[in-house]
Amino acid sequence: MMAATFIIRQGIGTMPVKVVAKLTIALCLLWLPHAQAAIAISSARVWPAQEYTRLTLESKQPIRYNLFTVKNPERLVIDLEDVDITDPLNGLAGKIGNDDPYIKSARVGRFKPGVTRLVLDLKAEVKPQLFNLKPVAEYGHRLVLDIYPAVPVDPLMALIQQAESKLPEQPVAHEEKPAAPALSITQELPSIATIPAAEAPLPTAPNASAKTEKPLVKGGPEISARTLIIAIDAGHGGEDPGAHGRGGTFEKHVTLAIAQKLKGLVDDTPGMRGVLIRDGDYFIPLGGRVVKARQVHADLFISIHADAFVKPDARGSSVFALSEHGATSAAARWLAKKENEADLIGGVNLAVKDPYLARTLLDLSQTATISDSLKLAKHVLGELGSMNALHRGLVEQAGFAVLKSPDIPSVLVETAFISNPAEERRLNDEDYQEKLARAILGGIKRYFAQNPALSRQKLVQNE
Repeated sequence: MMAATFIIRQGIGTMPVKVVAKLTIALCLLWLPHAQAAIAISSARVWPAQEYTRLTLESKQPIRYNLFTVKNPERLVIDLEDVDITDPLNGLAGKIGNDDPYIKSARVGRFKPGVTRLVLDLKAEVKPQLFNLKPVAEYGHRLVLDIYPAVPVDPLMALIQQAESKLPEQPVAHEEKPAAPALSITQELPSIATIPAAEAPLPTAPNASAKTEKPLVKGGPEISARTLIIAIDAGHGGEDPGAHGRGGTFEKHVTLAIAQKLKGLVDDTPGMRGVLIRDGDYFIPLGGRVVKARQVHADLFISIHADAFVKPDARGSSVFALSEHGATSAAARWLAKKENEADLIGGVNLAVKDPYLARTLLDLSQTATISDSLKLAKHVLGELGSMNALHRGLVEQAGFAVLKSPDIPSVLVETAFISNPAEERRLNDEDYQEKLARAILGGIKRYFAQNPALSRQKLVQNE
């Protein structure tokens, strides 16, 4: 400041007064600390789901925040520092739907200079997680709020309730007969000896009718070893769109449509139940998909995707299994790397460490599981080859994170290339989606026809 005054005084005799004044102001501003420009929210998104609701605020700079809860009624309050109230932020309230399981409404306003306050009125008590994500792919900085229920959703209980709702009503017992025992969702199965492998609904394991597992939920019905649980994973979702075609098709929508059709076909097969890992447009971390499959004691895990490549002429279906010793080809290695980046794009709170997940993804001698996965993959690939061209005529292996269950045979199905304009059009066709689902189910049936699923003690019960 003294230097500035000296310069002005030295030249004051030769400068007009107005020029001197402007120069004085400009030089003074150089000595003042720069005021931080307000951060503009470029996009606000809401992904409601029964498992959790995610709210995302995207900007060009990281956002500093303060989160706290308020009781009676239940509210979440987020103070956003140096954030401007832009149209995307103002429009957030209109994106809260009546069907959101956890958020009732949202309000935004200026709390005090330099602080914008976001208030979420809740429908019930929740467990929130708020964290920042660095720029990745097409996204800038993201402030992510995940709103989980106070009591986590139990996928196994949901499966049992689904099964109970489909049981036929039982006739009232006659007085001379004892009351019927509690029902299981297990169904009696015909022997597969006289049924073609492609049509066989299930194998009949030795002594299967006489042996059932312990009840999986206290007070609930038993799930017998003869009810085969197929975990169906629709790839990507929510913040992670996956690949996209030239016609604007997102992989996450195609995979969910095929997964829903496959679940319907599995549920229509006697002795089988399908469980959707993702039943809506929201993101689940790769490890979380494995955990959910194990929570429902799945017998198989099928992850559905739609491949993409830099060249539009790549085409055909592929099936992959996990590898313990590296990828079987450069293409398989590239694809696994791309699919494993879903956690970065979808957004995972890395500050939260899940000890259960850490145990699940340990290498618990996966050799036997990978062997079964390869058998399953071969059958699924064979069925897909009967209705679609194959990208390669053999099963490939790579280090896909979503296939790392230590005790569930798991495969990843690339149904077709969404980057190929002709295959993109077919992937949007419901009849074609149905054919893909039927081919996958055909492979599942062939696998079980040759590899009966015996009653076994699940690892998850001892953890």
